[in-house]
Amino acid sequence: MTATHHHPGDQDAVGPLPAEAGQVSEKEARQVAEAAREAAWDRPSFGRELFLGRFRLDLIDPWPRTDPDDAERAEAFLADLDAYLRAEVDGAAIERDARIPDEVFHGLARLGAFGMKIDRRYGGLGLSNLHYCRALMLVGSVSPAIGALLSAHQSIGVPQPLKMFGTDAQKERFLPRLAAGEVSAFLLTEPDVGSDPARLATTAEPTADGTGYRLNGVKLWATNGTVATLLVVMARVPAAEGRRGGITAFVVDGDSAGLTVERRNSFIGLRGLENSVTRFHDVFVPNENVVGGEGKGLKIALSTLNTGRLSLPAMCVGAGKWALNVAREWAADRVQWGRPVGGHEAVAQKLAFVAATTYGMETMLDLCCLLADDDRNDIRIEAALVKLYASEMAWKIGDELVQIRGGRGYETADSLAARGERPAAVEQLLRDLRINRIFEGSTEIMHLLIAREAVDAHLSVAGDIIDPDAGLGRKAKAGARAGAFYAKWLPTLAVGRGQQPNGYGEYGPLAGHLRQVERYSRKLARSTFYAMSRWQGKLERRQAFLGRVVDIGAELFAMAAVCVRAYAEKDTRPENVELADLFCRQARIRVEQLFTALWENTDSVDVAAAKRILAGRYAGLEEGVVTPPADVPWVAHWSPGPSTAEDVRRRIPPVE
Repeated sequence: MTATHHHPGDQDAVGPLPAEAGQVSEKEARQVAEAAREAAWDRPSFGRELFLGRFRLDLIDPWPRTDPDDAERAEAFLADLDAYLRAEVDGAAIERDARIPDEVFHGLARLGAFGMKIDRRYGGLGLSNLHYCRALMLVGSVSPAIGALLSAHQSIGVPQPLKMFGTDAQKERFLPRLAAGEVSAFLLTEPDVGSDPARLATTAEPTADGTGYRLNGVKLWATNGTVATLLVVMARVPAAEGRRGGITAFVVDGDSAGLTVERRNSFIGLRGLENSVTRFHDVFVPNENVVGGEGKGLKIALSTLNTGRLSLPAMCVGAGKWALNVAREWAADRVQWGRPVGGHEAVAQKLAFVAATTYGMETMLDLCCLLADDDRNDIRIEAALVKLYASEMAWKIGDELVQIRGGRGYETADSLAARGERPAAVEQLLRDLRINRIFEGSTEIMHLLIAREAVDAHLSVAGDIIDPDAGLGRKAKAGARAGAFYAKWLPTLAVGRGQQPNGYGEYGPLAGHLRQVERYSRKLARSTFYAMSRWQGKLERRQAFLGRVVDIGAELFAMAAVCVRAYAEKDTRPENVELADLFCRQARIRVEQLFTALWENTDSVDVAAAKRILAGRYAGLEEGVVTPPADVPWVAHWSPGPSTAEDVRRRIPPVE
């Protein structure tokens, strides 16, 4: 299949797209995504058990601990980082100039910040996930753009894929450079490919002499793309006799011939972000730069994100802490109607939400990091849940903070300072937070990804029953298998420890919340089973239903986490028992609403209305305003070939 596409820098350029970029069916797209999943569950998962109605509190209690020696080294680094940020980094200037200065790159490199997740044997700091996330939280409170720089470099850029899938030779070649301050980037997204990797159009053609590949394609929204000297690039190797082909991960030198950084993109927030449109034209990559083998690219990307996703909620937690500080001090200082605004119930509710939710987000994140660090647990569901939950809740916190601050929340920090007031950049916080609901898996995609894992046990026993391509023999075997599974499983959802009046009594004032989590967990599993029975294979199209199932699971995970943590720290941080109780009371109201909405909603009406909207039935409603120009495409097309745009890559000069 060919199509006429236009290069964004040359509206007259036309040419055929690679055949691999053609439209694929929904079934084909699903098969590609399914093949990249980690199908096995060879380690325990608290989140998976929770969705199955099994409240395995023993998987998170007692609260995990860090290695004392590692913690001591990390705390020393965090202290140095804190001092450097306070003395040398001007976050307001980065926001105004939309640029992180060269000297900040140098300062961070001297501290070792570019090697936080790189093993010490390669010159890195070898921090745990917990301390790495605390560093990102600290950095992000000064400049979210720097947080994004360091996160994209280490969480999804070259260091993490090499750590998990790289050869010893690849690690020796690349990791010392990155630990010393060179920057890496991850390139997957394309102008017409977001969360649907089956349509990936960047190709990697093996060379005739067998020494490597030639990359051709365009990548969009590459964070760090303008400054990176090493890239992880996902490209499609054509299948051939004796060659499996498929989407493959390559380490590419950022200064390779034929590589052009055509744009630095600008956004509503994260104004210092170095984010690119990057073109590859016959870029040579040697065989030794293939990571993990041909066809393993998507599996590498998904595996990398399992822990890589933890960096994003770290920034969200930092935003929550910053927001709580501003809200608390402002609400105590600002007097209206004879008393501080925080004393009025309308504002008091918002303060309580910000405090409780920040505690909930931080506890979920810390628990995920600790579980990832001990490597005995499968945290793919938990990491996805905390990414989803923190990005949504941090946005609500930012919105509430603007409301608490009133007109000053809408005013820029520079404008406030010019009037002699404290330059609290609340409006910037809101702008910077918004992308987190899209970055590294949008909320909608995260709902579907987590839901797929949450119903995995059902699909593994009933998959052939609902598979239209399965023959009668396979369906019969699946029916017998499902019957045996559900005969054992369903009775466990009737009663549990949560039914006992003294269940979880050792948790004192938090026991009632844990009993409720256990009951909710079983109710959630029953609801999922009923939905499977009712809709069978069509359940995957009930995306609103699945989204609510996942949101309930996220709340239950958070409730369990805060109760276990507060109980573990009751002697050293007794106030956290109050925060845990407050969070759980608020969460239970949200959970009850979500359970009601599982079955009482306007989903079918909304879907029917959307079809009519797309068909233009209500287009008259759009009259009376000036709309965007219709003669420009929504997605800028591209054609293979050399770049016609100026190269805008930025190279950080070496430290003198």
